[in-house]
Amino acid sequence: MSRCLCCVFLLLVPFAVCLNQEGRYLQRVKLGFDDPDGFFSDWDVAANNDSPCQWTGVTCSESGNGFVIAVDLSNANVAGPFPSVLCRLTGLKFISLYNNSINGTLSGDISACRSLAHLNLAQNLLTGTIPHSLSELPELKFLDLTGNNFSGNIPASFGLFPKLEELSLVDNLIDGKIPAELGNISTLKQLNLSYNPFSPGQIPPEIGNLTNLEVLWLTGCNLIGPIPDSLGRLSKLVDLDLAINQLTGRVPSSLTGLSNVVQIELYNNSLTGELPAVGWSKMTSLRLLDISMNLFTGSVPDELCSLQLESLHLYENEFGGKFPEIISNSSNLNDLKLFGNRFSGSLPKDLGKNSPLTWVDVSNNLFSGEIPATLCENGVLEELLMIHNSFSGEIPASFGKCRSLKRVRLGFNKISGDVPAGFWALPEVSLLELAENSFTGVIGKTIAGAGNLSTLNIANNKFSGELPDEIGFLDNLIEFSGSNNRFSGSLPATIVNLEQLTKLDLHNNGFSGGLPAGIDSLKKLNELNLATNQFSGDIPDKIGQLSVLNYLDLSGNRFSGKIPVGLQNLRLNQLNLSSNSLSGDIPPVYAKKIYINSFLGNPGLCGDIEGLCDGKNVTRNMGYIWLLRSIFVLAGVVFIFGVGWFYFRYKNFENSKQTIDKSKWTLMSFHKLSFSEYEILGALDEDNVIGSGSSGKVYKVVLSNGDAVAVKKLWGGSKKGEDGDLENGSVSVSVRDNGFEAEVETLGKIRHKNIVRLWCCCSTKICKLLVYEYMPNGSLGDLLHSSKSGLLDWPTRYKITVDAAEGLAYLHHDCVPAIVHRDVKSNNILLDGDFGARVADFGLAKVVDGNDKGGKSMSVIAGSCGYIAPEYAYTLRVNEKSDIYSFGVVILELVTGKLPVDPEFGEKDLVKWVCTTLDQKGLDVVLDPKLDSCFKEEICKVLNVGLLCTSPLPINRPSMRRVVKMLQEIGSVNPMKFGSKDGKLTPYYYDDASDHGSVA
Repeated sequence: MSRCLCCVFLLLVPFAVCLNQEGRYLQRVKLGFDDPDGFFSDWDVAANNDSPCQWTGVTCSESGNGFVIAVDLSNANVAGPFPSVLCRLTGLKFISLYNNSINGTLSGDISACRSLAHLNLAQNLLTGTIPHSLSELPELKFLDLTGNNFSGNIPASFGLFPKLEELSLVDNLIDGKIPAELGNISTLKQLNLSYNPFSPGQIPPEIGNLTNLEVLWLTGCNLIGPIPDSLGRLSKLVDLDLAINQLTGRVPSSLTGLSNVVQIELYNNSLTGELPAVGWSKMTSLRLLDISMNLFTGSVPDELCSLQLESLHLYENEFGGKFPEIISNSSNLNDLKLFGNRFSGSLPKDLGKNSPLTWVDVSNNLFSGEIPATLCENGVLEELLMIHNSFSGEIPASFGKCRSLKRVRLGFNKISGDVPAGFWALPEVSLLELAENSFTGVIGKTIAGAGNLSTLNIANNKFSGELPDEIGFLDNLIEFSGSNNRFSGSLPATIVNLEQLTKLDLHNNGFSGGLPAGIDSLKKLNELNLATNQFSGDIPDKIGQLSVLNYLDLSGNRFSGKIPVGLQNLRLNQLNLSSNSLSGDIPPVYAKKIYINSFLGNPGLCGDIEGLCDGKNVTRNMGYIWLLRSIFVLAGVVFIFGVGWFYFRYKNFENSKQTIDKSKWTLMSFHKLSFSEYEILGALDEDNVIGSGSSGKVYKVVLSNGDAVAVKKLWGGSKKGEDGDLENGSVSVSVRDNGFEAEVETLGKIRHKNIVRLWCCCSTKICKLLVYEYMPNGSLGDLLHSSKSGLLDWPTRYKITVDAAEGLAYLHHDCVPAIVHRDVKSNNILLDGDFGARVADFGLAKVVDGNDKGGKSMSVIAGSCGYIAPEYAYTLRVNEKSDIYSFGVVILELVTGKLPVDPEFGEKDLVKWVCTTLDQKGLDVVLDPKLDSCFKEEICKVLNVGLLCTSPLPINRPSMRRVVKMLQEIGSVNPMKFGSKDGKLTPYYYDDASDHGSVA
């Protein structure tokens, strides 16, 4: 060993001798870093050259002395502590270590870099407090510490910077309050402190002293109180972003004096009152204004709408009155979102005539009158959302030529007349919703041209005639809702070609004839509702081969023959075959009293369900009358004996854990319930068990109204972490002797579309019941790793990924205090009938105190093998980063189709297998072969997000808020495929009636 070291030393000696002093300092920089990509490969001595000026990332002055003036190691993938030796380069003016793995703390010695003008340490792993000595750098103009883990306060000494022009501290862990001393940096042009967990505090009025300021970004800084009038003094301000805070009060009129401002973002606050009535005309540079998700009232000023705006977001406020006509004169307007207000009257009649309108959303208002025919005048309109208003008249004929349209929602209005033929054929439209209007006429054969159509909802209108054969040419159609119309004739035979179809709802029409042959081709069909038509013939036995079907309603038709035995193969949440002409026996699985309403009104149908048989079956029953008479007396005796026995058993019920005394149960509900605890308790029999774990069982309970719920029965002996995986929509929550009530209270407050809903809990001393919404498609893990994984194509997997990410982002960022799930895995992501995802099983969840930055320390490891973050295993400290790692594993499961741990990996888990295989064999070996290669680019991008989430270093993992944003940006590349939502860095949830997000 000593001989080897000697050789190395001898090899280095000539370099040290040849290099000048600055080169030797840079050699020390190189030796202090881990350099896996060989960035420093040319940091060596070339023949007859004693200067480092030709090295990668090194720049020297042009003067004869050749001093090093810049060191740029951006994106070099190097790791190690900040090299303080750089400050010995006396002429050094520029340092950039952007996007590396610089770790440890930033020493106060950096103040020795006396010539430094530019310091960029963004996107690294630095921790600790920000050195107050940075302000001692006399020449510093640019300081960017974005994307690290700096904590503590912003030093008050920062107010002493003599020349600083740009300061960015975005996305760190800085707490305390924004110091007023920042208002003393008179040279400052850009100030960006966004996304830090500051203590609640107001915007310092002293910020108004920064008269050279051009950019002020204080997004997500926990700001409270009013916007200070002093900001109106920032005469050079170009960009103002105060979004995602808790600001209150009115918008100060002084802001209308910002004549140079181009963009103002005030969305997601609690601002109130009316907008300033005058003064807007001075804001001649304003192009983008977003004041959505506040509490503004009154009308929108004409002066504001007279500006040459490009984007105007006023949604989710309480604005009212008529929207200004003058907006039509804007030649730049491309994005107008007014949804969720109280606007009334007509839309400006020339809206879109003079501007490149691309996105229009005026939903959920009180608008009336006709739809302006000019909205697509410039041929770039992509989204037209107008649901829940009182628009009338017809769809303008010009819309039939608007080939740029991708999403159209005109539902819940008073629009009438025939739909223009060209409107059915728009080639880019993925969503077409015309529901709840008064449309007439037929579906045009031109619909064959709508090749990207995935959702067609024309329910509750007056459409008539037959469905055209061309409906079967829509290869991408996923949902077709045409109920409550006047359609007639047979279903077109081509409808069985819709292999992507998950929902077909045509109830309450005048369809006739039999169901088309080949209906078993609709392998993804989840809901089939053909009720109240005139269909006849047999119910095809092949319906039983639709493996994911969970809603089947054929009631109110003229079906005859026997009920197909194949229906027993289905896991139906809803079954209704009533009011037909069916005969024969009911399949044994459905021959239960809870299904009696599913079969009423079929004169020839009979089974073992009490009350189903009627007088028309007397002939069949006469053979049994002698038996009934002979046992009548005996039955009375048995009844009396049974009553006595039941009373004895009921009285002693609480002595047995397996028995339910309804009188001793306490109900705690978290939503308005349509059922009582007695209905739940009466259905907990073994026939309804759909899953089990060591802490109890899960039941599917079909309520009297036809809805289903999942009920988890837990016994008091269960301990946290003991629950096994449950199937088919089950949810596992642990019972804790002292913490159960507190946990349930927390879960009961959660309101998010991507968190499974807890309806209520029922409890006694020895048993607790948790009643959840039922998830008919079970867990993601069960479906993904089964023979049915083919149902999960890439758009569906992408949708599940975004849904689950939004659910976790809600827990981490919008719950106060934050909640860490601690057991994120594919089996705890449940799927509804439309493959929407819900995060479930909060048995290991923990509330995280905002004051505990390091996370809570656990006494034991909890979680599931393959999903546990590496640092959790040895620190036993839990925070949001643990969930993010687990979610990254779920992403890798969705991309690869493989289990998190598998014998084929050897001693590796899925994360290590993916990383190794990517390096050695390439991307194609990693991707699930079941996925269509046409999505390869998008899949690769999502895979990268998964790898980022599973970074070994917690501080290198993005927040869930950032994960949601990255996933949404991937989907926005091709929204027709992915159906992504438009949103900012805030998680949104969406209800069934609207596209619009509300901050949870």
